[in-house]
Amino acid sequence: MALRRDALAGASSLALTADKPIDAPDAGGQSRHTVKQVFVVDDSKVMREMIVACLRPEAELVFTHGASGLEAIEKLSLQRFDILILDLNMPDIGGIEVVDFVRAQDTLRELPIIVVTTRGDEASRTRALRAGASRFMTKPFTPEALLSEVRALLGLESAKL
Repeated sequence: MALRRDALAGASSLALTADKPIDAPDAGGQSRHTVKQVFVVDDSKVMREMIVACLRPEAELVFTHGASGLEAIEKLSLQRFDILILDLNMPDIGGIEVVDFVRAQDTLRELPIIVVTTRGDEASRTRALRAGASRFMTKPFTPEALLSEVRALLGLESAKL
């Protein structure tokens, strides 16, 4: 437990950046759309790949993977993301602690967070949402449900479909 707190405390001192969204210019140099940075954090490589596969229909999404809560905190401290998709159950720093870290940072406070977990109990749901998760989804979920939540939270035009 002390290791987890120490790791979390050390990561909170890292510099945070607040870059503007990346524009993807067309052949004429005009911006067609904004690329959205999606950070997928789950200790299961298979689950990370499944989440990315669910979101592939949305061409504006670019993915970064993380395999642990500590890795999530490190990358969140160094890179700008538009949405975080996060597992609760991880071996080092748990998902709730990552949500707590995000909500404590001025530059990350508004970052949408979707928690995906095998924990379907009401206590886990309540705890995640109270910590600041934007959405809570229980595994297994349908690809359409995840894609719909991501589109809605990112305000993508295709969310209307």
